[in-house]
Amino acid sequence: MAEQSPPSTETTERLVHPRAFAPATLILTVALSVLGAYIGLHLITTLGISANTSVVGALIAMVMGRVGIGFFAKFRSTNRQNLAQTAISSATFGAANALLTPMAIGWAYGRIDLVWPLLIGAVVGLGVDSWVLYRSFGSRFLPATAAWPPGIAAAETIKAGDKGGKRAVVLAGGGVVGAVLAWVGLSGSAAGVALIGNVVALLMFAVGLAVNQFITLVPGLADFSLSGQFIPHGVMIGAGIVALVQAGILLSNRRGKSDSAERTGDPTAPDPGAADPADADSVSPGQLRRALSSGVVMFLAGAVLLAIITGLVTEMSIPAIIGWAMFAAFAAFVHEIIVGLAAMHSGWFPAFAVTLIFLVIGLVVGLPEVPLVVLVGYCAATGPAFADMGYDLKAGWVLRKVHSRHPQYDAYERDGRRQQYYSAIVGFVVALVVVALLWRSYFEDGLIPPVAVVYADTITAGLTDPDAVRNLVIWAIPGAIIQAIGGPKRQMGVMLATGLLLTVPWACLLVAGALAIRLVVRKVKGPEAEAELSLVGAGLIAGDALASLGRVLR
Repeated sequence: MAEQSPPSTETTERLVHPRAFAPATLILTVALSVLGAYIGLHLITTLGISANTSVVGALIAMVMGRVGIGFFAKFRSTNRQNLAQTAISSATFGAANALLTPMAIGWAYGRIDLVWPLLIGAVVGLGVDSWVLYRSFGSRFLPATAAWPPGIAAAETIKAGDKGGKRAVVLAGGGVVGAVLAWVGLSGSAAGVALIGNVVALLMFAVGLAVNQFITLVPGLADFSLSGQFIPHGVMIGAGIVALVQAGILLSNRRGKSDSAERTGDPTAPDPGAADPADADSVSPGQLRRALSSGVVMFLAGAVLLAIITGLVTEMSIPAIIGWAMFAAFAAFVHEIIVGLAAMHSGWFPAFAVTLIFLVIGLVVGLPEVPLVVLVGYCAATGPAFADMGYDLKAGWVLRKVHSRHPQYDAYERDGRRQQYYSAIVGFVVALVVVALLWRSYFEDGLIPPVAVVYADTITAGLTDPDAVRNLVIWAIPGAIIQAIGGPKRQMGVMLATGLLLTVPWACLLVAGALAIRLVVRKVKGPEAEAELSLVGAGLIAGDALASLGRVLR
């Protein structure tokens, strides 16, 4: 039985995806996960960032496959390489963003007794995050056809390494440019995503970045701070509320996929009218509703558990505990959705900023400090794994799409996603073990994620600015209006707020310039130019990731 059939759309050979728990694959994914977890911990505690290590994992597996002897020959399979990059990426973001950062909030606040309970809550958040994304990827709400730029970068790197030729040259050229930009302190990823994602969404992203960078050049605003006035947070709150309403409308719309189900009797059957079966929704509205609703229920159960193990039940009344648990579950769920939508379109996920929004809301409603610490830790654990798994599943979807005309494609794609989910779980488990063993040594040496210190200091200081609440309400209005105008496919409000919240030097010009080049090239060469532009964008992202990682670890 062949492990992977030739990349032909005509073959009738049975499609079998590599197993995540096959001994050779498992050995490599565990080893890469240890490496990824260490990289994540090192970067989040020294620079306050996490690098996308997907390309690193793919390249290591690719090199092993090129050896072509015995054990190593198995990794000539692009799908095995995909499992490797899924595991290392999951371990990196899982260890740094989802596990260590929530624990560090308790430490920075001075409540060492909360560190282990916060880790338990983070594990719940990480688990629910990955489950919900796995079950909802490929729906109208989180379509496989959306940008997910780092996922495209990982997939195109793997494809170029497998096939070589012109694609490899174009990808390598983009990689060199991305690396050079990274080495001079600019973001090659910013230009890369502009060649891949939705043009309107990324234009709003560029506007937000530009306002954030150049607002101080306006006469009389030299000392003005958008974040200090909570303006981006207000825009994100308004956009986020409308985004949830738009999601609810999508979920209540039983047409489209359900029509296909009525025709075929199969709720997961692809739309026969789709140009490419791979582009059709693979998750029906009913399945999406169940995935999201199960996520809310699990977040609520996790909040109740967290309240018990942190001792909140002894500090708060029963009604207060019920209200806190419901708010914590709502905050965690909304946090992962907003972060996921931003990541899907831009390749960036503003987890810190969105967590800070719920921290500020908690201050506004008057939550006591310890319940607020626990709430913020729970929120901080959600989002990164959700976004990262979207990138990984996008990479796998691109690699498996070559078989989209095969009669077994639907089952093959679903099995591929399932094996990727298993590899991600391997990465998460390894990350948990590494964090559990090393967190104390990091914290005692003063190596604490900077964002955790910001959360703790903000909770301690409280909300002293009387204009903050007013600004949140006022700026939520334009955020809501812009989000409503753009609709659920463009996420204009969320993307504008994301740009306003990020400080990336000159990224606005890189995004705007790349968008202009993309529009000009597309006008000259036609729609077929999009494929080559996407390949250049993937190279820029991959080169930026590798160069940035090398620069900070040297």
